[in-house]
Amino acid sequence: MDFLRLKRRVVGIITDPMHEWRAIVSEPADIASLYLGYIVPLAAIPAVAMFIGLGVVGVPFVGRFGMVTALGTGVVVFVQGLVAPILVAIVIERLAPKFKSRGSTVDALKLAAYASTPLWVGGGIYVLIYLVALIVAPALYAFYLFYVGLTPIMKTPADQVVPFMVVSAITLVAVNIAFRLLLRLLGLPSYGI
Repeated sequence: MDFLRLKRRVVGIITDPMHEWRAIVSEPADIASLYLGYIVPLAAIPAVAMFIGLGVVGVPFVGRFGMVTALGTGVVVFVQGLVAPILVAIVIERLAPKFKSRGSTVDALKLAAYASTPLWVGGGIYVLIYLVALIVAPALYAFYLFYVGLTPIMKTPADQVVPFMVVSAITLVAVNIAFRLLLRLLGLPSYGI
């Protein structure tokens, strides 16, 4: 794994998204390279932070959770970080023609993964669970990145960007709700995700 390249991409997508999306469009990629080179390492950030936040630091007025619970929650957060981008990408690819857009599953995965960057990086806040409300800022920036990336990645016309984005956001919320329900069914805490 090329950590320098990963760092450059993270910094680029967060600080200069217009330039970065143009670079992303022309890069050859496949699902495996996106996962191994970007999604897996970044999805690990909130998962590890959640484990530390629940099992080591603890939650105000509740205390620390047991290591098994903290680990279980961290694993589910990591799995969510791996599964959500491909689910969202499949939906984006299927919805694209309805919004006069086009692109492959790989293009849609690029959009879903790179737009998720602020959420994964911001997921480090889970170390301090009591600050979890601050994840709203990275979430809003992720929506902005998605908005900016729709036209270059999925060739979405300007008049279709907002409707396409809204439908895609609803899908992302539905995936997130499903994972929260899974956590609850497993008896694990669902702070911040």
